[in-house]
Amino acid sequence: MLKKSRVSQKFLGLGGIARPRTSTPLTTEGPSTAPEPRWLTDIPATVEFIAAAEVAVIGFFQDLETPIVSVFRSMVQQFQDVSFGISNHSEVLTHYNVTSNSICLFRLVDNEQLHLDAEEIENLDAAKLSRFIHTNNLHWVTEYSPMYQILLFQIAAGLFNTMVETHLLLMMNKASPEFEESIHRYQTAAKLFQGQILFVLVDTGKRENGKVVAYFKLKESQLPALAIYDSVDDKWDTLPITEVTVEKVQGFCDGFLSGVLLRDHKAEEDPGKEEL
Repeated sequence: MLKKSRVSQKFLGLGGIARPRTSTPLTTEGPSTAPEPRWLTDIPATVEFIAAAEVAVIGFFQDLETPIVSVFRSMVQQFQDVSFGISNHSEVLTHYNVTSNSICLFRLVDNEQLHLDAEEIENLDAAKLSRFIHTNNLHWVTEYSPMYQILLFQIAAGLFNTMVETHLLLMMNKASPEFEESIHRYQTAAKLFQGQILFVLVDTGKRENGKVVAYFKLKESQLPALAIYDSVDDKWDTLPITEVTVEKVQGFCDGFLSGVLLRDHKAEEDPGKEEL
C-alpha cells in the first residue's frame, strides 16, 4: 500500500472533496454524441476500437437479456468522454478470456485494464457502475477539479488502480489565445510518458485554482508554468515557461525522473507555513 504523502495531503485540502461529476476530456475535438454503445462483431474491430480510445468500456455479454445490459447502455449519455462498446460474439469473448458476463475498462494513459466479472456484475446497479467508470476515467490530460482531488486521495491511500505516482501540472489560463495550440502540444508530450507521468491541466483563469499556483510558490507573472511532483515522496519542482513545447515538457519531465531538480524547494519551505 502506498504511503500518504504530505504533497497529497496538501492537495487534498486545496479545494475539498466534492461529489463526483462527469469529467470533460481535454481535447480539441467535440465529444461523442452516440446514443448507444458500438457493436463489436469481430476481434479486429474490437482491437481497433480499444486502440483508438483514451478510455474504452466494453460490455462482454453472453446473455443480452440480463438486466445489467440496459444499465450499461445508460452510461453512454452520462460519460460522453468515454467510448462504449458491446459484444456477444463468441470469438471476441474468447479472445479476451471472457467466460461469463463481464465489463472491462481499457485505459491508454497507463495501459491499465480493469474488469468487473460476473460475481461483481450480479449486484451492479447504475450508481455502482457509474462510480466504477468515474474513479477510473483518466485521459492523456486530466483537468484539475474536485474529481482529480478524489483521485489524489485514492492514490495516496493505495486505493486507485494505477502505478503512476508522478504528476505534471500545466498551469495556464484556458481563455488565453495560445491555449488550443499549447494543450495540443501538451497532449503530444503526455503520450511520450505513458505509464510514467499523469498530465494535468490547472486552469488559472478559475479563481479557486489560485491556491494551487500559490502552493508551488509561483506568481501570476510567472505563468504559464509547469509543476511536477511525486504523489508518494515529498519531491516537486517548477518551471515557468513562455511557450509550451513538446521539447520543453519532455526535458523537464526527463530531468525530474532522473532526479534532477531545478530548485531546492525543501530548503525554501517555511516550517511554520500552514498546509493548504
